[in-house]
Amino acid sequence: MENNELRNSSIIALRDCMGLQPTETLLIVTDEVKREIGQALHEAGKDLCKESMLVEIKSREINGQEPPAAVAELMKMVDVVVCPTVKSLTHTDARRNAVKEGVRVGTMPGITVDAMARCLSADYDKIISMTDFIAEKMEGISTIRVVTEKGTDVIMPVKDRMVIRSKGVLREKGESGNLPSGEVYLAPWEDKTNGKLVIDGSMASIGIIKTPIVIDIVDGYAKSITGGEEAQRLTEILDKSGPDARAVAEFGIGTNYKAKLTGLILEDEKVFGTIHIAFGNNLTMGGRISVSSHLDGLVTEPDVYFDDELIMKKGKLIGYEL
Repeated sequence: MENNELRNSSIIALRDCMGLQPTETLLIVTDEVKREIGQALHEAGKDLCKESMLVEIKSREINGQEPPAAVAELMKMVDVVVCPTVKSLTHTDARRNAVKEGVRVGTMPGITVDAMARCLSADYDKIISMTDFIAEKMEGISTIRVVTEKGTDVIMPVKDRMVIRSKGVLREKGESGNLPSGEVYLAPWEDKTNGKLVIDGSMASIGIIKTPIVIDIVDGYAKSITGGEEAQRLTEILDKSGPDARAVAEFGIGTNYKAKLTGLILEDEKVFGTIHIAFGNNLTMGGRISVSSHLDGLVTEPDVYFDDELIMKKGKLIGYEL
């Protein structure tokens, strides 16, 4: 891919998505793996704002692991932070504390040059419209049920939980989210989700799924995880972080029509026509689970019910034309 394309998507990310102003200061937090993207964002930032700084940290071992304390402090001292890293800094105290100071934070876990070029070129008015359409239906409902032909049948109580519209546009003080984005999500009530989840799309930290991962969820926790090699790997990853890594943390629906299933969860969870359910930390979305892990699993062609209303049939949104 031409460097030109990377430069253009870096400008879109900073200028259009983050709303970076000439009077502002920018911090790019990257690691050795995503150095090329970090450097491109830093170079674009130099032309767009007062001061652009680039910090490279050692890549983290798992999503949600804290950056070094000095970097966490620096994140609070600028106007905008963008984090192209292998592992996600979304569910960290560093990001939460920066946001409390009014900093705008865009996280790009696992981002690739290809995903940047593709997803950031989407018409954000379309993404905003679709995100709002789903979010308005989600407001005020009591339960979400997901059913698929592959065996998913899970019920999540969500009454009065905050519905989050992630549109990929973060221009107000203290806003934060993924870049690129396009999803509607919330934290189901802890200890209340029950049923069977069959992950057939992709799984964070694992990639595209060859043998579906079957998870039996009892009272909000993944009790058994079966399937093939991927199920075994997921069990090992979750067990490293302790029991709360198995807690149901999030339900989300993708709203970025340019996103494709690639094995990169940052992009996969935004794919229009899919849902994702995550396990682990959900403090960021108003939940109560504090653990240094947050892993999303993607389900394709779902039937989705908000209370008794079928809003999505085999991944097709009912009553909405793109």
